[in-house]
Amino acid sequence: MSDHRIDEDKRATLRRFAAFGAASPLVGLGASEGADAESDTTSDARDAIVGYVASTPGAHFSKIRDDLGLGTGETQHHLRTLLDDDVLVYRRDGDYKRFFPADRFSAFEQVALGYLRRRTPRGMLVELLRSPGASGSALADRLDVSRATISGYARELDEAGVLSREGAYAVERPETLLTLVVRYADSFGPDAAALADDADSLLEYDP
Repeated sequence: MSDHRIDEDKRATLRRFAAFGAASPLVGLGASEGADAESDTTSDARDAIVGYVASTPGAHFSKIRDDLGLGTGETQHHLRTLLDDDVLVYRRDGDYKRFFPADRFSAFEQVALGYLRRRTPRGMLVELLRSPGASGSALADRLDVSRATISGYARELDEAGVLSREGAYAVERPETLLTLVVRYADSFGPDAAALADDADSLLEYDP
């Protein structure tokens, strides 16, 4: 593939993700005051990051960089600008910084989205939304992981306020969790998409 084709593919990707957030007032803030002097690629990249985070809240740095085909320094520069301009905010999640549109999500929703972006915790939450009270052994079987892995994540989710371990495992604020899964199902894995398809039969929610 020629460098020209790579550049065109990158531009198409950036424009596609910028369009995702076109309905949000945040996207217009994605460019700096000197936007008239910026190259089209720079403006596209910044708007694409805003649109990408709007459609994939809780994404971490490497995910944003790789999915948009940006360079490390380029991504760092634009994220720093967007954070300084209060367009985006981030929340620490272990070694990750997870990015969110500013003033869009509560602290609980940010934490929940961070766990929904991780395969095993997401699988646990999805299974518990579908089958409340499922045992650790049942979750381990369904997710094809060890019982110790389930126990470790259950403890972590409990400490984060997303899961209760009193008696049977139970998702905290299940309506909120289900709404997040449904709204952003396309940005999660197939397990979340399948749950979104069955959402009406599981819980009442108000997106």
